[in-house]
Amino acid sequence: MAKTRRLIKENLPYVDVVIELLDARIPYSSKNPEIEKLTVNRPTLFLLNKSSLADDRCTDAWRSRYTRNGNMAISVDCITGQGISRIDDAIKEILAEKIARDRQKGMSRPIRAMILGIPNVGKSTLINKLCGFKKAAAEDRPGVTTSKQWVKTDIGFELLDMPGVLWPKFEDREIGEKLAATGAIKDAILIPEEIACSLLKRLVRFYPELLKERYLLEDDAIPVLTDAENEDYDEYTENELIYELFLKIGKKRGLLIRGGEVNEERCAAMLLDEFRGGKIGKITLDIP
Repeated sequence: MAKTRRLIKENLPYVDVVIELLDARIPYSSKNPEIEKLTVNRPTLFLLNKSSLADDRCTDAWRSRYTRNGNMAISVDCITGQGISRIDDAIKEILAEKIARDRQKGMSRPIRAMILGIPNVGKSTLINKLCGFKKAAAEDRPGVTTSKQWVKTDIGFELLDMPGVLWPKFEDREIGEKLAATGAIKDAILIPEEIACSLLKRLVRFYPELLKERYLLEDDAIPVLTDAENEDYDEYTENELIYELFLKIGKKRGLLIRGGEVNEERCAAMLLDEFRGGKIGKITLDIP
């Protein structure tokens, strides 16, 4: 984290615009406040990536929220290529005044952009899409990009790819859980069953119909949860209800071990994989 902060500070004077990738499923939780502090007063294009996996209505709301103060937000999907063609025009719109001034002075040079975001948000995949060939290492796991690299694109921009910037410490437990659910934190350092149940709780609260359809659940299988502000709210009881649902889903899928008990590790892996792959449906965990 310290090394990445230093790299950002050292290279910001050489770029015209910042491109910050956010996960469209968690547009708030994937926005590292450290990046905002480091890039203050720098024109920024926010890309809500993996938008094909997110709730369209929520994505529209977040896009409107981040399009302000000279900045802009567009929804993209770096895997399918959706929205990628709009990046060129968006950057030129953000930098319209600067481009006009440079032309008046007879200056002509490529626009330089710094790409920032948390691990596994799709920075390297975006670069490969813009370059038209595989230029940057890209894998579906965090921590692949470990140093800065300049690359030229097919649309005339020069891009500076930076390592993913993750928080040194999570003050908000929910943010950490959402990052874990989407794969921004390495699975190897987590307890999958806990992350799967925290995901399941949010799906019960905001997307119960998708859960019922995907896992062939009866209406009475979905617990009714009480808002945390309600005086009857009981977190322990709520967690017990979610755990019971977790076991029901495991049994429905036949994820059993000897004795008929649910293989909780396999059930957790299945839930997380199906959420990340969009098999449950188009879901946003940060509800605007």
